[in-house]
Amino acid sequence: MSALRVFPPVADALAWSRPVVALESSVLAQGLPIPANREAAERMTNAVERAGALAAVTAVVRGVCTLGVDGNELERLLQRDGVRKVSARDLPVAMAQQADGATTVAASLAIASAAGATVFATGGIGGVHRDAIFDESGDLGELARTPMVVVCAGAKSILDLPATLERLETLGITVVGYQTDELPGFFTRTTGLRLPARAESARDVAAIHRAARALGRAQATLVVQPPPADVALDGAVVDAAVEQALGEAKAQGVRGAALTPFLLGAVERATRGESLRANLALLEANAFLAGAISVALGDS
Repeated sequence: MSALRVFPPVADALAWSRPVVALESSVLAQGLPIPANREAAERMTNAVERAGALAAVTAVVRGVCTLGVDGNELERLLQRDGVRKVSARDLPVAMAQQADGATTVAASLAIASAAGATVFATGGIGGVHRDAIFDESGDLGELARTPMVVVCAGAKSILDLPATLERLETLGITVVGYQTDELPGFFTRTTGLRLPARAESARDVAAIHRAARALGRAQATLVVQPPPADVALDGAVVDAAVEQALGEAKAQGVRGAALTPFLLGAVERATRGESLRANLALLEANAFLAGAISVALGDS
């Protein structure tokens, strides 16, 4: 059996150089509660299609890394029964054990890049954790060795955002603000952290990424887009919610792979569901922008 499968419609699109956007599955199987995860999948897929591209969810299906899933496979991810969380380091184990796995940003990039995709959309990337500078997401390392366009709303608000931005610089990852000069804070539109570059259109982003590829750069082009203004949260509200969530996690001994979903759930409770509303909206907005960038890359 092959280690990598590309869903036939996706393989056909890639073969004919038609625009494709890879989407992560961990946000569906671990990051969002049921039934919001189903709404997220529908909104992201529809947004990519509205932009003129084809959406392709990444996952591990019974031990096979896949770009694009069918309806039954997506349903298993949404129901999350027996679906493990898989980062890039976990791919060989999930494959050898013939497991079903929902892929993080890092694992999604590894699969999508191997399959020939160029553009990837997510909510927020991982980064450097607060009060634990040694605790750094595998997303950063994968961004440093995967030459794709990655669209997100910045790093997750539960992280140390200044330290994460510094690590992105150290790793040589080009960070571009989409119609913004500041790093978004995932749930918030501003953080006070100045970005090194700004793009006003999908074509501008495509030009930056083409320049990186012309130089043979191995790193991703990271495009950060603020969450939609009508759902974005106040920074003070988010900071208070995150501090409360971190206290709960410490008291309950939550750590490792379980920490991020725990913290996001705690923030949702603290904000009375407003963070979930923002999360769904920014996932849709990022998917649409990624679709537009994929189209722009194909038009060049």
